[in-house]
Amino acid sequence: MNMPSCYSSLLSVIASIIAIPVAFSQVKESTLSGNSETVPVVAQDMIVAAENVLAMLTPEQRTRAVYPFTDDKERRYFHFFPIERNGLPLKDMNIAQQQLAYALMNTGLSHVGISKSMTIMSLGETLRITDGDNYNEHRDSDHYNVTIFGQPSTKSAWGWRFEGFHLSLSFTVVDGKQVASKPSFFGSIPATIKKGERKGLQVLRLEESLGRSLAASLNESQRKLATIPLLVFEDTTGGLSTGNTPKITPPKPEGIPASKLSAQQSAHLMRLIKGYAHRLRSPIAKEDLAEIAKASKDQLYFAWGGSLEPFQPHYYKIQGPSFLIEYECTQDDANHVHTVWRDFDNDFGVDMLKRHHAKHH
Repeated sequence: MNMPSCYSSLLSVIASIIAIPVAFSQVKESTLSGNSETVPVVAQDMIVAAENVLAMLTPEQRTRAVYPFTDDKERRYFHFFPIERNGLPLKDMNIAQQQLAYALMNTGLSHVGISKSMTIMSLGETLRITDGDNYNEHRDSDHYNVTIFGQPSTKSAWGWRFEGFHLSLSFTVVDGKQVASKPSFFGSIPATIKKGERKGLQVLRLEESLGRSLAASLNESQRKLATIPLLVFEDTTGGLSTGNTPKITPPKPEGIPASKLSAQQSAHLMRLIKGYAHRLRSPIAKEDLAEIAKASKDQLYFAWGGSLEPFQPHYYKIQGPSFLIEYECTQDDANHVHTVWRDFDNDFGVDMLKRHHAKHH
């Protein structure tokens, strides 16, 4: 009896895992238990997961995957284009190593974030079909790179990055107690799959639908305040005002302050912000939201540019004293989305590291 290809692939994976070398016995267990998640628990899980990845790498792989934590140029680099990048790509790992790389990625993400990330990565196979001879191999699902900065430890600072086309996750861990999680980038092309077996799939549905419905709920006077010119798309920035700049300066707030929204609209705005926050693991999201809660409604802005109609170019941003969220959908017949969360003071853990050095040095 012929076996379906999916089962055949699964058996291949199982066979590969059975053949994993003895080094796999070095894999350590996470300390996470029950619902007792805190940021230090997240930090500990990241240390364990990173150590597990390193334990399985060959010396040659380590030279590609590991950089000094002090290499700020590399550590503070991030990009979401389909390009060659540093680090160790999934395509150059065996199956066991890939699974441990995914485990590291998952230490920073919620269930929602994991689902979005894996689906974004899978879209490379859809693009391979639609792009034909113009396909860029850096969009493949195995062209995502793992990079570890420094030595995972509870007594110092270290970091890690999981990055490829339309996905950039960057974390800095200090003293096994603090975790910085920005910048955080999720993108999708197509934003909505229009045909084929996956027709209707929309990875960033919440980010689009809540943003559009909030803009559509504004009355005439509110809309005058909220509306900004649609950004001119530039290849160097991917349609975002911040692009992939390592350090951003808080721009002058634009749009409508939350103080001029109705109670229902303010709640809608917070649902949208929480949708972004909860792509990351719960303790990280709670810290982000607690920081946002410190701001007054006069300090929280929502701005919209472009059309309110689906598949027409549009853009929005949300800005507070400490952060900027950008969403843009202007390319490929407005079916290509970029979203990013930036922290003005603590991108790549800059502010956290300043406090660490002031205390210990």
